[in-house]
Amino acid sequence: MMRIRFNEQLELLNVELIRMGALCEDAISAAMKALFDHDGEMAELAVSIEEEIDEKERSIENMCMKLLLQQQPVAGDLRVISSAMRMIADMERIGDQAEDIAEITKFINDYDITGGIYLKDMSGDVSDMVTDSIESFVKQDLELAMAVIEYDRKVDALFEKIRSELIEEIASKKGNAETCFDVFMISKYLERIGDHAVNIAEWVIYSITGRHNEKPLKERMYRTINI
Repeated sequence: MMRIRFNEQLELLNVELIRMGALCEDAISAAMKALFDHDGEMAELAVSIEEEIDEKERSIENMCMKLLLQQQPVAGDLRVISSAMRMIADMERIGDQAEDIAEITKFINDYDITGGIYLKDMSGDVSDMVTDSIESFVKQDLELAMAVIEYDRKVDALFEKIRSELIEEIASKKGNAETCFDVFMISKYLERIGDHAVNIAEWVIYSITGRHNEKPLKERMYRTINI
């Protein structure tokens, strides 16, 4: 009976993680619509969704603590629960970065955004990475988690393309340097969202295998910003 109850609570945890992941996707989508449609309401929506993400993080954290304290999970269960707690921290940061993008859009007016097509591609890619990383946890799908990590290379390549185009535009004095920097920061936030999706995927791998690679995560998270 105890195990049945525990499994039911794990299923509920999965549902809540999916909901939190969906909120992250919504926040990214709203922030990018605010950018490309010059839509202040979408920017405010992204901010409001970020607040929901914060609330969801607290709710899931409480759920995980109750599972740990009340259900006496075995080693494999401990890995799943501890991974979930790490994952929600990354999802909370994804919400923060979507909000940061939304805030920047308030200062970008009618401007033909350099690298705009790459920003659209990046936002779609990182949103997919977030979805797949959560799905890999729910399904305990090792291959899907590894695919998310591999896909990060494409996001990094798009970031480098945007960075190069912005440097060229600033050097040629064709564009507004301040706006170029704002666009660069948006691309950097998107790249960081991709990094957080990778973090989530690596915690999924840990939950399945018991192995976790720390060093690459730190290298990604503390990469120096240059432009």
